[in-house]
Formats: sequence, C-alpha cells, structure tokens
Amino acid sequence: MSEATKGSVVKVHYTGKLEDGTVFDSSEGQEPMEVELGANGVIPGFENGLLGMKVNEKKTINISIEDGYGPRREEMVMDVTKSDFPENITPEVGLQLTMENDSGQEVPVTISKVEGDKVTLDGNHPLAGKVLVFDLELVDVS
Repeated sequence: MSEATKGSVVKVHYTGKLEDGTVFDSSEGQEPMEVELGANGVIPGFENGLLGMKVNEKKTINISIEDGYGPRREEMVMDVTKSDFPENITPEVGLQLTMENDSGQEVPVTISKVEGDKVTLDGNHPLAGKVLVFDLELVDVS
C-alpha cells in the first residue's frame, strides 16, 4: 500500500476546525484536495500530518500556531479613515480588500472594525494565532 512521503502527490479529504469545534473549511461534497508534499503548497502542520499516511487511512491532527498561520501580529493592524476609501467602496466589517504596501506588494486585508469615521484593517490571516484541528482521510498517493 502506498505511503505519503516528500515528493508524493496526494489526494486528501479534510475538515478543518478550531479548538472549539467550529468548522472553517472542508472538502466534504467536493473533490479531494491534491497536494504535492514538499512543495510548500499548504501550511507546514498540514503537510507534516500527511507524511507517513497510507491510502484510506483517517486521522485527526492538531496544528500549533507556529505550524499553522503563525501568531497574530499587531503591526499588521492599522486604522484608516473612511475618506481613505474609494467612493464605490462602503467599509463594512468582514469586507476583504487588497492594499499595496510601501514596496508595491499586494497585501490582503480584512475590515475588522468600523467606528464612526475610523476603519480598522487587519492584514493577519484570519486563522493566525489559532490552534487548528484537521480530520484527514488520505484518498490517493502517486
């Protein structure tokens, strides 16, 4: 039976949850996700959890903050004013936008708070600072 090793291309069904059981992503009802192990296509903890699995094996893994999306970084949170937005955008909590940083790189941000004329933008990944729990089922290894 095939085993997942670095360089393998695997197909995996998964359900990603927070520690409190809240599901944030799942492949249920979809095609399994395809991942090339060792290509840095997924967070380190997810890839490490797949290594050594055999086809049809199921397991649950816990991914630390460091092996997930890293810690929340307060320097990634900034306040701007509503007047900083183009006229066609109404700032609302949860709205995802793309900004350009000082070096011209595009950075995804999410509006986390709107208070009067002040809008708080958060450039952290929504799962930063969280321990993640994944239910995995390895479907194929090639």
